[in-house]
Amino acid sequence: MGLSRRGLLAAGGALGAVAATARPATAGTPGRETGAPGRENGAPGRENGRRRVRTGFERLAADGYARLAGQRVGVVTNPTGVTPDARHLVDVMHADERVDLTAVFGPEHGFRGTAQAGGSEGRYDDPATGLPVYDTYLKSGRPLADVFTASGVDTVVFDIQDAGARFYTYIWTLYDCMEAAALAGKRFVVLDRPNPVTGRAALGPVLDRAFATFVGREPIAQAHGMTVAELAMLFNGEFLAAPVALETVRMSGWQRSDFFDSTGLPWVPPSPNMPTPETALVYSGTCLFEGTNLSEGRGTTRPFELLGAEGIDRRWAEAANALGLPGVRFREAYFAPTFSKFQGKTVGGVQLHVHDRESFDPVRTGIGLLVTARRSWSGFAWRPDNWIDKLTGSTRVRTLIDAGADTDEVVGAWRKDLAAFRAVRKEYLLYR
Repeated sequence: MGLSRRGLLAAGGALGAVAATARPATAGTPGRETGAPGRENGAPGRENGRRRVRTGFERLAADGYARLAGQRVGVVTNPTGVTPDARHLVDVMHADERVDLTAVFGPEHGFRGTAQAGGSEGRYDDPATGLPVYDTYLKSGRPLADVFTASGVDTVVFDIQDAGARFYTYIWTLYDCMEAAALAGKRFVVLDRPNPVTGRAALGPVLDRAFATFVGREPIAQAHGMTVAELAMLFNGEFLAAPVALETVRMSGWQRSDFFDSTGLPWVPPSPNMPTPETALVYSGTCLFEGTNLSEGRGTTRPFELLGAEGIDRRWAEAANALGLPGVRFREAYFAPTFSKFQGKTVGGVQLHVHDRESFDPVRTGIGLLVTARRSWSGFAWRPDNWIDKLTGSTRVRTLIDAGADTDEVVGAWRKDLAAFRAVRKEYLLYR
């Protein structure tokens, strides 16, 4: 995989009980976080007697935005950048005289979330705050650095809710913005949020750099099992040619075994086809159907939980259930997408029902569904552009399935690469 050990975490002093106090990183070195790896520092909040996670933004604000003092600040965010009472952090910061917020940077789908998949909002002035909003989507390197320079900011802050999958583009917006901030000589601060599907383990194939795109820039696992702050430190320490001056503000109260519904935080769909945390739970496996001629459920109320195509009948659900995949059952299902593949047509397929999310493996499930779809439906085909190779990170999954491999054989093919990634990943984990 060609990974180094550059920039392993330093185990510094403990964080304060209310606000994170990470040491500022110097230019050209990986970011540092003062909390010792694997430890929860800071007192978690409680609501109605239940533990509640405090996000990086909450802890930044509780400290009076001290780390942003004297800086012209720009924020990379989208509708998920909210407080526990569902206010947007841009609105909150803009109204606070302690912060010199001067710009907003929008990713895919846009800052206010008005664009569908593969779209953005472009350059405009935000009606609510009057702030200039710059478009980062599909920009990287020097062109994106020029955007940061033109904005006049000193510090770029990142706060976006991730979904936990390599091909969810916000983590590569993070990567591109870090690279561009380094080129432009800007500080970079990452405000952490939970991985909604836990941070227990990395799963699935690891990207081959020959297949690098915006759905996977660097060799990480398909389900990475990390938070955005952990990923930022990994990117800075392992992949960026010129590391950015990185700081991270970690959460308090979050544990690696936590699913999103245990955090006490409001769920805001991070993109139009990620309506619930249950969508995120299956997404790292069933998004692979984007690389086929089957519907991945876009245009339904259950995207990535409903899969199907014209001509599929009960035999696919029967074959999928016969695999005995842990934690999930499959129901014969019929649906008519309102947009995307098979718009307005009734198709047959399956609906996933996860009954034990602790044992559920989304990537193995996605592979099992691909294997059984190909065997039970004669119309199965990959997308002509071999998009499946971009999603899985190599030709391996596609060629093995085409050769008749079963689920165990396909999953076993990435075991060595995954073990190597897990060893590197371990050095950047901030939470137990």
